[in-house]
Amino acid sequence: MDNINCPMSIGSWFELSVEAEADDHTDPAASPLLHFGAEVRLERERLGISRHELADKAACSYSLVAKIECGDRVPPREFAEACDRLFPHSGGRFVRLWPLAVRYAFPPWFRAYVELETKATAVRFFSLSLLPGLVQTEDYARAVLRTGRPANLDDLVTARMARQRILTREQPARVWLVVSATALRTEVGGPGVMRGQLKRLRELAEVPTNRVQILDDKEHHGFHSPFGLLSFADGASDVVHVDGYPRGYLLAEQADVARARDAYDLLTAMACSPHKSPGLIDSIMRDL
Repeated sequence: MDNINCPMSIGSWFELSVEAEADDHTDPAASPLLHFGAEVRLERERLGISRHELADKAACSYSLVAKIECGDRVPPREFAEACDRLFPHSGGRFVRLWPLAVRYAFPPWFRAYVELETKATAVRFFSLSLLPGLVQTEDYARAVLRTGRPANLDDLVTARMARQRILTREQPARVWLVVSATALRTEVGGPGVMRGQLKRLRELAEVPTNRVQILDDKEHHGFHSPFGLLSFADGASDVVHVDGYPRGYLLAEQADVARARDAYDLLTAMACSPHKSPGLIDSIMRDL
């Protein structure tokens, strides 16, 4: 799903890329990125602020400011917030524009899922070989995405981290994760990166509203594709995302959703108790 990541299937993860939706790279109306960058540049120049000054206020590099203004980089949310603080008459405009800009970092086929994910009150994932993107640390995400040799690695990392805002909003989404022990033992980015990722997973497991269950490598479960389910508070039906190569896909038919729920229930029954997960994660961290 995270190719949703449910974590996207490994191949699907790698397929995330910034795709230009127009050939005109000078017209601010050609893409959300160009529009966002043009608005930043206009406000900055109107107030006589240099790129160096904006970079200092936004706690980023001069080159990042330049790339954002040219529409070549997806802006982090923190950059949009800094612009609204620095530009007195923005009225929160840059934070409002930010979701459109960050959406541009996802391929068209993935955007529908991302929009649904932002509205979800609960997310359930089954993961085989990697941790889902929604719970990845920045270093882990960068190491995973780098293996696909994308030209827009920084944008992909920014977009993946942006999705995690649903875990820190005023009413965070609940997370229920069933993950194979293989995913916890597969070293991504080196021991230091893995320790940071496992620490992050343990912290999530300790949140009372979350559930993390580890599936023993020896337990044959018969499920070969990562998948996930999104649930909503407004009475809307659940949605399923299945990872696959070259892309994941959404399922909304009630029969498909019912089968996914049944499969997930079976996985939770086979996995270890949520109460035992922190100890298992600690044991794997010690092995590192």
